[in-house]
Amino acid sequence: MRRLIILLFVGIGAQLVDGSLGMAYGVTSTTLLLSMGLAPAIASASVHMAEVGTTLVSGFAHWKFENVDWRTVLRMGIPGALGAFLGAVALSSLSTEAARPWMAGILLALGCYILVRFSFGRPPRPRGRPYVRGRYLAGLGLFAGFVDASGGGGWGPVATPTLIATGKMEPRKVIGSVDTSEFIVSVAASVGFIAGLGAAAIDWAVVGTLLAGGVVAAPIAAWLVRHMKPRLLGCAVGGLIILTNVRTILNTLGAHGSVRTGLYAGLAAIWAVALVYTVVVLRRERGARLEAEQVAAGEPVPAESAPGSLSSG
Repeated sequence: MRRLIILLFVGIGAQLVDGSLGMAYGVTSTTLLLSMGLAPAIASASVHMAEVGTTLVSGFAHWKFENVDWRTVLRMGIPGALGAFLGAVALSSLSTEAARPWMAGILLALGCYILVRFSFGRPPRPRGRPYVRGRYLAGLGLFAGFVDASGGGGWGPVATPTLIATGKMEPRKVIGSVDTSEFIVSVAASVGFIAGLGAAAIDWAVVGTLLAGGVVAAPIAAWLVRHMKPRLLGCAVGGLIILTNVRTILNTLGAHGSVRTGLYAGLAAIWAVALVYTVVVLRRERGARLEAEQVAAGEPVPAESAPGSLSSG
């Protein structure tokens, strides 16, 4: 019972992150499941089976709000399903000892990407053709699907920023299309895991509890995205994912205490710098918005509310 309660909070936490950032449900939940001692293949299988339900609901909501480009969904989702099936079968064939560092390495790379993107990234500007080539979508889907299934997550972190960076689609269309196509990917990954592991090897209580947590958290995430800055949340989650998966890799390598302490201290310092920088940037952005509003209203702008002032906001 205690384990199921913890898993419920894992599902809630992962959905809060995904609902606020538009990505990282798989990365967050798989990282937490691995830290609880689940085998890599079982952790990834549980997450993807739970995602069948959460992505179906999410895709329907995006469709109702007209956030879905069906051309993108089909041209990326079908190759993504193939990649996810292959990734699930590949992970299922690995031993636990071989799979754990592999998955931790992928999650570590995705954590670094999330941290850097949300702390220091800048939104791209639209340019060129108003659509993404089908061959590009197919290649992106195939790669993202394989990484997603074999690494326990990655469809959103790989596909969403890549499509946004092309500048060809509105961000809301990118997020809606990626979330909707993830349903196809999750179904294919689940079939691959059942084929590789067998239905009897799946802990359906884990799947159901993760799904329940995601359903509970969905409306909270919708509220959170309006009140908490995605940039700050992405920085915080990215650092947590990095530290957790570094621990897994160090355990695999049998690193000594002094090495662990030094590495943890260095990573924590980098994370702290990123958090401070993110807060400073957010305060400057808020100051710039306030100044623009005051100028538009014809009001005088106090010196302390200048965009670069830390006292603004």
